[in-house]
Amino acid sequence: MARRSSSLKVLSMPAAALPLSHLLLAVAVVAVWGTNFVVIKQALTELPPLAFAALRFLFALIPAVFFLPRPKVPWGHLAAYGVLIGAGQFGLLYIAMNGQISPGLASLVVQVQVFFTIGLAMAATGERVRLFQIAALMLATAGIGVILSHSDRTTTPLGLVLVILAAMGWAGGNHVAKLSGRVNMLAYVVWASLFSVPPLVAMSLIMEGWPTVREALITASPAAWAAVAWQSVGNTLFGYAAWGWLLARHPAATITPMALLVPVFGMGASALLLGEAMPLWKVAAAALVMAGLALNILWPIVAARRLPPPAA
Repeated sequence: MARRSSSLKVLSMPAAALPLSHLLLAVAVVAVWGTNFVVIKQALTELPPLAFAALRFLFALIPAVFFLPRPKVPWGHLAAYGVLIGAGQFGLLYIAMNGQISPGLASLVVQVQVFFTIGLAMAATGERVRLFQIAALMLATAGIGVILSHSDRTTTPLGLVLVILAAMGWAGGNHVAKLSGRVNMLAYVVWASLFSVPPLVAMSLIMEGWPTVREALITASPAAWAAVAWQSVGNTLFGYAAWGWLLARHPAATITPMALLVPVFGMGASALLLGEAMPLWKVAAAALVMAGLALNILWPIVAARRLPPPAA
């Protein structure tokens, strides 16, 4: 009975445990992340992807690292988070968006991180996969399949794979942040960036070459540097600090599905500002992926409301 009571408590949390201020903060974060895909696409016309990612985390690190004390977490947590989010998520995402996938679809596909994040949380607690989660994953997978079947010059199979791998990096970072507990997440993100920069710089020098990087740095326009600043301040410092702060206070199944709004902002901004086409197949793919993500969070809420209250 105690175990059933505990399960009911967990199931009911997504419906009641998120205060309005926390909900608004989550929406603000995903709005920044969603519209940011347009900013990324524009900056990649001037900056090599890995060099761009390295600059993003370099400016998130300096000068903030000199003013914020290191959070009281193991160095391994900072290193894992920095590598997973820096090289894992954004290094791969920027490469994919550099001609391999459109901004709107990238904002959609990367949301499969929800399944990876919840899967890692379940593996840590020993919880079994449930039927509704399998159904949700099948819906999202069907949406990815629709995208794959319509590969063209704007969205390639390689781009799709890279974004899925980026989603795995994001999920890994979410899991590490959750393990780190309640800490100053702004300081956490800043100090973790110490471990994001070196692998990105190394990858950039190896894959892009110093002559290309140097030329891009010299010729980059003010708009490109503004994009770098927005990546560092808006997305890295605000976005990931706020997201990690929320994850430290609420179950992963409550927070991560809020990322459903990212493709809404991402695809909308891409269509409005970049003129990205929205054919029927793309709308159908988005509907399938988002239906799967929505099912993953809404089913436990509905189930919790139908179950009788636990005995005292």
